[in-house]
Amino acid sequence: MAENALEVLRARGFIDWTTDDAGVRELFDKGMVTAYVGFDPTADSLHVGHLIPLMGLAWLQRLGHRPIVLAGGGTGMIGDPSMKSAERNLLTMDQIRHNVEGVKKQLMHFVSFDCGENSALLVNNYDWLSAMNFLEFLRDVGKFFTINKMIAKEHVRSRIEDPTKSLSFTEFAYTLLQSYDFYHLYTTYGCRLQLGGNDQQGNITSGIDFIRKHEEGAAVYGGTNPLLLTSAGHKFGKTEGGAVWLDPAKTSPYQFYQFWVNSEDATIAKTLRYFTFLPLDEIDALVARHMQAPEKREAQRVLAYEITKLVHGENVAANARHASEILFGGSYTPEDLTEDMLHTLAAETPCGKVASLPVPLADALAEVGACKSKGEAKRLIAGGGVSVNGVRADEGAQLEDRDVLCGYFSLIRLGKKKYFMIGRK
Repeated sequence: MAENALEVLRARGFIDWTTDDAGVRELFDKGMVTAYVGFDPTADSLHVGHLIPLMGLAWLQRLGHRPIVLAGGGTGMIGDPSMKSAERNLLTMDQIRHNVEGVKKQLMHFVSFDCGENSALLVNNYDWLSAMNFLEFLRDVGKFFTINKMIAKEHVRSRIEDPTKSLSFTEFAYTLLQSYDFYHLYTTYGCRLQLGGNDQQGNITSGIDFIRKHEEGAAVYGGTNPLLLTSAGHKFGKTEGGAVWLDPAKTSPYQFYQFWVNSEDATIAKTLRYFTFLPLDEIDALVARHMQAPEKREAQRVLAYEITKLVHGENVAANARHASEILFGGSYTPEDLTEDMLHTLAAETPCGKVASLPVPLADALAEVGACKSKGEAKRLIAGGGVSVNGVRADEGAQLEDRDVLCGYFSLIRLGKKKYFMIGRK
């Protein structure tokens, strides 16, 4: 733990604010720190909006500290009103359990749950929140919070003052539950630091105040990280739409890779610091090269590969990268079109099947709708604008059984960037 974790997190852009910079820095200097991030399992997959806090925990563990990931099985049944203009639908316990199970395997790509003293922990706040009855909660938690302070929170005030919106008591009490979470983790695991998005600042400070009222002189702290925003300035999430999921069944690895390849030049340096483990000097050199020739998108390709490798594994990332190169005009040979690659490409390109093989290529293109007519297909082939599995097709070319690779599909390129896959019925 030679490097102070606060300095590392700040250098990479993970920390926007802390309750006490000097206190957090001193805390990290003293030895291993237990820190936690919570998320409410409102879906059975994490999405890119969760990546900043998860990468922050990953860096903490790499620096010798112990991360706790809190799955809000209890708070997820309530709903955090922060940055929400309307109350969201409440989930059942069965939905919560299903969702928690769905994200467990994704967390293992970021932190290790079996690496010794600083092994990560995954906890579910339903385990302790459900054990409290209502009277205990009011007596042991509620009496330490004033309505005055709670109403002063911006997200509460905005909902109360707007006649078109409302705020239920359920949502209003959310900050009490999150505060008790921090207290429980402090007393049970010695957790002294809570991290979360900038929209969690009020909930974090409430938890610190609550702990200090119970444990005089308790050295507990909080910090917030920036939120990942859309180009329109909205928080990435499930309710705002446009979510990019970590689950490959919801967002394919190819689509996930393409999302990062399309990152804006203006934010590429920042996203490389957030979402890769590349050293900062290497990132600076990469960005400098990128700015000299931004049209090559070198920095975006590195970012896309590194984060796809982290989330989906090295082989899947390499496959997504190669598929992207193929579909955006790169050279390839039939040997490159493995079964995995064909499945990846088939998910991203139009497909059709012909009744029998062999068949004139022009007939096949017309039959599956890749070209409007046989005449159009013949003219395109004659002009050298069609290739089959990376090999240019000559006039009079036939589509044969051997062209259907792995018994699956042929990859047909029409013109420079239009692709179609043809199989046999």
